[in-house]
Amino acid sequence: MATKQHTIVIAGAGTFGTALAERFSWNLHNTVLLYNRDQKVVDDINENHRNSKYFPAHVLSTAIRATTDPGIFAYSDVILLVIPSKAIVPFAEQVKPIVKGDPLVINFAKGMSDDGAFITERIPFSRTCSMKGPSFAIEVLNGLPTGFTFGGSRKDYEDFRDTVLPHTSIQLDYTSDIRAVELLSILKNMYAIAIGVVSGRYNSPNVDFLVYTKAVREMRGFLSLFGCDPQSIFLYCGIGDLGLTSLNDLSRNRTMGLLMGKGFAIDQEGSPTTLEGYRTVRYMHDFIVANKGGQDFPIALALYRLLYEKESVNQYISTVLDC
Repeated sequence: MATKQHTIVIAGAGTFGTALAERFSWNLHNTVLLYNRDQKVVDDINENHRNSKYFPAHVLSTAIRATTDPGIFAYSDVILLVIPSKAIVPFAEQVKPIVKGDPLVINFAKGMSDDGAFITERIPFSRTCSMKGPSFAIEVLNGLPTGFTFGGSRKDYEDFRDTVLPHTSIQLDYTSDIRAVELLSILKNMYAIAIGVVSGRYNSPNVDFLVYTKAVREMRGFLSLFGCDPQSIFLYCGIGDLGLTSLNDLSRNRTMGLLMGKGFAIDQEGSPTTLEGYRTVRYMHDFIVANKGGQDFPIALALYRLLYEKESVNQYISTVLDC
């Protein structure tokens, strides 16, 4: 009996969307289509099998096709949302009327919607899930084994694992607590800044892991505060993604912290590309205050004072090391 083809439509041909397209194309039973609004990027992928804007030295699989036509979402089996978090909800609402069937819609973005809600709770589809894990785009593109946590229904997890992922070298662990997966992917950016500040000052593995362990404890506390499963911290989306983002210099959020720890002034308020971690700090501070949980989150509160109340780096480090 012939194996069914699966149409995978990826919204976003940036670094991560392109990397995922490459990996999913390794399974010959996947038809991989990239949707992007930039005609130059689309033409480059179709004509030259490259995305020169992001990966000028990499030749992509010839099986990948790209388009600016949103009509490709009509008969998709799986939709991957790999666009900025603040754009996902309006984009999903835009393509919803185009979709004919009941595709699995996977959120890969690591952030919250503009109203502070989890993205998967605002997407207007019946089958939604979240995939997060320790994954730099360049390593995904180059085929290195990579782990993600799949948050959603078990049936969707098993179908996706068994039909879409074979031959891609992507591994999954699983939780039904989709909110935990979303929350951990948001928190890790904030704590990457927090750990980066201390790393910039000390450049010490001892100190890094001292603060890293405290950050894990606080993240577990946030899971409880949001009514999520605290055990989710032990998945790829938890300690795995936090380790990658907070202890590796390829991370933009860690880099911001490093610069601050070395004494550089960072003006995120005036930046056109505000980092997710910076936005998260304000939201989590307000959530802590509203829930009277200040004693349990000293790092998060100290980071808020550093970024938004202009407390000194010295005072921030003193608080974090002594808490």
